Amino acid sequence: MTGFVQKSLKRFVRAEAGTTMVELAICLSLFLLILFAVLDFGRLGYNWVMAEKAMQRAVRIAAVRPPICTGVPLYHARLDPNDPTYPAGTNCRDVPGLCAIVNTQCTLSNANGADSEAVAAAAEIWTAVQPLLPDNATDANVLIRYEYDAQLGFLGGPYVPLMTAELVGAATQQGNFGDFMFTFVTPLSALAASAGAADTTGIPADNGQIPFPDVSVSLPAEDMNLGSRG
Repeated sequence: MTGFVQKSLKRFVRAEAGTTMVELAICLSLFLLILFAVLDFGRLGYNWVMAEKAMQRAVRIAAVRPPICTGVPLYHARLDPNDPTYPAGTNCRDVPGLCAIVNTQCTLSNANGADSEAVAAAAEIWTAVQPLLPDNATDANVLIRYEYDAQLGFLGGPYVPLMTAELVGAATQQGNFGDFMFTFVTPLSALAASAGAADTTGIPADNGQIPFPDVSVSLPAEDMNLGSRG
């Protein structure tokens, strides 16, 4: 009996039946992982290019429309209102500290509700960019910044900021904005997790999201001369 068991064990150790199925299962998993990666990262690249085009449209429209945010002044004012040393018309770049520094920002969803022109401008921008943005983007993800630039404008003249349109994520309690998240449509993250992929982004591997590449476009404002600003 002992000899029979030993022979059976030897035959079992030498047997190769079923090894092809094991190899197929391993290769098929890797093939599907690569295929899904190509599909989803192809989507990521496409959405990135289209989002950049959307921000170009957004900042171009914002540059020639009334400000959508509160706190954007009509004119370049003196940093020190009690210092009359330099007359109106002096370029802001000619005298450091001459013009007041005013920076403000808001999303399209948080436009100045007290100004009908600001609301209309925000709606116009969103209508122009929505078809180009990822499906999960809303008007709360499009941030418009108005930033003082000493190279633009002159004392007493129309306020000419450097304007930026940026695709952002949700607002934080500190008033900043997180990353906009790209969502996989294929089970790529689940396959990566099953293959032992490490989580290097701080994002759970099974939620199917990664941070979207930064997308922002800047232009100097031109006139913002509509309505009461004309």
